[in-house]
Amino acid sequence: MEGVLLSVEGGLGRRIGVQARYFHPKIDCLRATKRVGMTRITSPRRPKHGLTLGLRRASRFETMATIAATEESEGPSTSTPNKPMLANYVPVFVMLPLGVITTDNALEDTDGLEKQLKELRAAGVDGVMVDVWWGIVESKGPKQYDWSAYRSLFQLVEKCGLKLQAIMSFHQCGGNIGDSVFIPLPKWVLEIGESDPDIFYTNRKGNRNKECLSLGVDNKPLFHGRTAIEIYSDYLKSFRENMADFLESELMVDIEVGLGPAGELRYPSYAQIQGWKFPGIGEFQCYDKYLRAAFNEAASKAGYPEWELPDNAGEFNDKPESTEFFRSNGTYLTEKGKFFLTWYSCKLLNHGDEILDEANKAFIGCKVKLAAKVAGIHWWYKTENHAAELTTGYYNLNDRDGYRPIARMLSRHNAILNFTCLEMRNSEQPSKAKSGAQELVQRVLSGGWIEGLQVAGENALPRYDRAAYDQILLNARPNGVNRRGPPKLRLFGLTYLRLSDELLQRPNFHIFKIFVRKMHADQEYCPDGEQYSHITVPMERSKPRIPMEVLLEATKPVKPFAWDEQTDMSVSGVFVDLVAKILSIFNLSLKNE
Repeated sequence: MEGVLLSVEGGLGRRIGVQARYFHPKIDCLRATKRVGMTRITSPRRPKHGLTLGLRRASRFETMATIAATEESEGPSTSTPNKPMLANYVPVFVMLPLGVITTDNALEDTDGLEKQLKELRAAGVDGVMVDVWWGIVESKGPKQYDWSAYRSLFQLVEKCGLKLQAIMSFHQCGGNIGDSVFIPLPKWVLEIGESDPDIFYTNRKGNRNKECLSLGVDNKPLFHGRTAIEIYSDYLKSFRENMADFLESELMVDIEVGLGPAGELRYPSYAQIQGWKFPGIGEFQCYDKYLRAAFNEAASKAGYPEWELPDNAGEFNDKPESTEFFRSNGTYLTEKGKFFLTWYSCKLLNHGDEILDEANKAFIGCKVKLAAKVAGIHWWYKTENHAAELTTGYYNLNDRDGYRPIARMLSRHNAILNFTCLEMRNSEQPSKAKSGAQELVQRVLSGGWIEGLQVAGENALPRYDRAAYDQILLNARPNGVNRRGPPKLRLFGLTYLRLSDELLQRPNFHIFKIFVRKMHADQEYCPDGEQYSHITVPMERSKPRIPMEVLLEATKPVKPFAWDEQTDMSVSGVFVDLVAKILSIFNLSLKNE
């Protein structure tokens, strides 16, 4: 990588023209069919320190992306004329247990799993999602891959008539919310970390986080001659080679590429394993020697060699106002603070972009889509500082969009934006957390649609209640169904967390089946995605890299789409309540026998 930022490290104040080659494929089609007047929007004044914070006039990219999103949401449906409601269908996937493949690389209790998968299929579920753990597959040594257990799992999924979402999980399982098993990084990687602990993310006190490799070593040949990016690339290529038959049969609908802790594009700023508790602000994770050197280089090129990484941003469980960095009129609003936050967030953008580029190369020609997950950091959202988002790497403020640049980066890879916490309501969170989960979901999903992306989602925590299901349904179709064709807005898919004995118990599973039916807009299970506009074509090469200056133009806030007050496909109702009550009594009587 030639520099951390094109705008920070590549010559201060340099402007890079937006060319047609950066346009979304759908935008190119639009240009050929209609002429659109271009709107010029005046931007704030450029900061003195030379950082290009996206403060230019709105680019053609931004305007055309908005048009593409509108066309996509209101375009013609491929559903059959006598079933226009199929255009409202949102497929539902269910995450498999974290340890479905054991640390010994074995698929255990095949019969029990097959029974559960068949129950999901009978409930109308479209498919399942599974973590493909790096720490299991490449555990024996560099480039020593063992895919046998995953092949057995994929065969079982195919046998049960389900589709598959595969996560390339380059992170540790254990230490995050909901982690029920422990799967470390490969032993040979951890051994390298013993002699060079700076390969791991590090906080200001020097504590190392071994959940995943620091993005500071993305291009450092520290792993028996390979860089971290090369490790990920080799893994992806081996997966394609060894799963070629499943790719050809189109069992897999998307490949989600792990980009950080919990597979999400973020820094491990709020690690429970290091003592974080909700709703702590978290800590910046850029104090390993590699990221420290990168920051020093960026600051020197900007003309501020004396600037150092923050030393006043508090600790994991602090509140924003107790820190000098995040308090009212704090460091985050100064020239130095803005420089750091831009550098920190742009390093994350570059990291995701480079890995997805390698993933694209690995799967060219396959009828599958790439996906990337963004975390739902909803606590402290209703404050001026958005502290928890900033430590995570999402430079999002009331007057700065930290998520649309990510969406714009994903657009060059035609990747799906997968966002979490779709089940959450503000009223469910403690007031001290200043949570804005609903506004956050609205902002991120809208930003993805505005950038012309296909947007998918997940629930962040296991929920079995009707209120959570109704909130997911609202976010899946924010303006409800359209009984004559495609809805104005619609999720590309929903992945439910997660398959468990508790989910399959009555009355939980009864309500879940109703939820699946409502996600399908009251339509029968449809195995043919083309009937609800899910058309997957062979993957083409990613478009040329989008200059950082163009990515940062997307930091200009835009008004999100309007959301209805409540879903028009609720799982609640007198009949549903009555059936659930009967099942609950019946289940209780069985337990007492």
